Amino acid sequence: MNDAQKILIVDDEENIRRIFKKALEKKNYTVHTAKNAEEALQKIKNQNYLLIFSDIFMDEMSGLTLLKEVKKINPQAKIVVMTAQDTMNNTIEAMRTGAYDYISKPFDFETVYALVDRVEASRDVQIPSRPKIEKEIEGHSVRSIVGKNKVMQNIFKTIGKSASSDLSVLITGESGTGKEMIAETMHYYSKRKDHPFICINCAAISRELLESELFGHEKGSFTGAVDQKKGKFEIAKGGTLFLDEIGDMELALQAKILRVLQNKDFYRVGGKEILQANVRIIAATNQNLEELMEQKRFREDLFHRLNVINISIPPLRERMEDVTLLANHFLKKNTTDLIQGETYLSSETVEILNSYSWRGNIRELENVIQRAVVLARTGPILSEHLPEHIIPDNFNTTEIDGLLSNRFRQLILEFFLKNQETKDGNIYEEIIQLVEKQLFEVALEKHSGKQISVAKALGINRNTLKRKIDAMKIEIKKISP
Repeated sequence: MNDAQKILIVDDEENIRRIFKKALEKKNYTVHTAKNAEEALQKIKNQNYLLIFSDIFMDEMSGLTLLKEVKKINPQAKIVVMTAQDTMNNTIEAMRTGAYDYISKPFDFETVYALVDRVEASRDVQIPSRPKIEKEIEGHSVRSIVGKNKVMQNIFKTIGKSASSDLSVLITGESGTGKEMIAETMHYYSKRKDHPFICINCAAISRELLESELFGHEKGSFTGAVDQKKGKFEIAKGGTLFLDEIGDMELALQAKILRVLQNKDFYRVGGKEILQANVRIIAATNQNLEELMEQKRFREDLFHRLNVINISIPPLRERMEDVTLLANHFLKKNTTDLIQGETYLSSETVEILNSYSWRGNIRELENVIQRAVVLARTGPILSEHLPEHIIPDNFNTTEIDGLLSNRFRQLILEFFLKNQETKDGNIYEEIIQLVEKQLFEVALEKHSGKQISVAKALGINRNTLKRKIDAMKIEIKKISP
C-alpha cells in the first residue's frame, strides 16, 4: 500500500473513528484507526502516514503528548489536532507544540478534505538541491551578504580592496538593501575586527540626544546629565563606527562630525578634555546627498570627507538572480529549535519569489522567509505560507474569453457533426470532458506550463489540477523564459 494514501485517526470515541473512516474512504484513502495514543504510537512506529488526525483529550496519554512523541519518531509527520473544546489555549498550545493544523468538533468534512489535499500536494513536492553558500568567516555567519549579481560581485571586490584601510566609506542604497550588512562585513574583514562595531541610527534620535550619544557628556552638562557618560566614539575605540541614515543629521552636528574626520579628536558635551577618536567611520543613507547639498541641508565638505570610498547597493529588483540564493540563506539563518524537520523552498515558491518586485528589498524578503518558516514548520514552503500580496495574479480571463468562447463553440459543433445520432445519457459528460480538457490546455499555455499560476487562476487546488492533467494526459509545453 502506498504510504502517501494512508491516514490515521486517533480518537477514544468509536463513533468519531467510524465517521472519519467512512468519509475519507470515499476519497479513496486507506484509513487506519487507533482508540488511544499508545495504540497510535505502535502503528506510527511501523509505517508512515500522509496525515494523522488526533483528539486532544484522551485517557492516559493526551493528544498533545502524542504529538510530541510522534515528532521524536518522525519530525516530518503532519498531525492535525481535533477537539470539541474549542478554546484559545488549546489552539495555541497545539500549534506551538508542532501541530500541522487544528480543527474543532463537529467536523466540516470539506475542511478535512481540503487539509488532506494540501498535505498530499506538499508530499508531491521534491526536495530541491539548495544553492551552495560559501562558508563565511567566523563570527559573521548570520550577518553575511550573498549574491552572484555582477554589481554585487564588484561590491565584494571593493570591500576586499578597501577593508584593511582606514579610509571613510559612504554606502548608498534604498531602505532594506543591506547597507548595515555591508558596513559590518567591511569591519569583520578589516584589521579592526577584534574591536567593537558600533551602529547608530542618526534618524532615530533627536539632535540634542544624538550629540550626547556620539560624543558622550560630562556630569551636569545639561538637565538630566546626572553622571558622566561615554559616547559611541569612545565605546568604538579601535573599531568601526557606523553612522546610518546620516542624511537626516542636522547641520550643526554635521560640523562636529567633520571636525572628528579632520582632526581625529573630539570633546564630550560640556567637557574640556580633548579625546582621541581612534575609529573608522562608515556612513550610509537612502537619500540623495547631492540633492540635499543643493538644498543646503547637507555639508559639501562633509560629503567629500565621507565619500572617499563609495559603495552603491542596487535594489533587489535589479538583482533578481540573487533572490533564490538569498531566500535559501535566510531559510538557513531562520531555522530554529522550534522548527522540527527539514524546511525547504518548493518550486512554486521559488517561482513566486522570483516574480515579485520586492519594494522592501532584502529586508522584505527576509521577513517573508521568517514568516514562511514559522507557518510551514517542516517540509516544503508552499504558496499558502507566503503573504497574499506577493503571489502573482497573472491569469487575466478577459484576454482569453474570446479564445475560449470560439474554441469551445467549435468543439461542440464538431462533436454534434460527428455524433448526429444522439447518445442518450452520454452527450453531457462527453462535452464536459472535451471542454474541460481544452480549458486546462489554454490555461497552461497562457501560463507557460506553470501549474501554481493555473491553479490559482482557476480557483482549484494544485493537486486537483495535477490529477486532471494526468487523467486527461495533457502534454505541458513549457516556454523557456
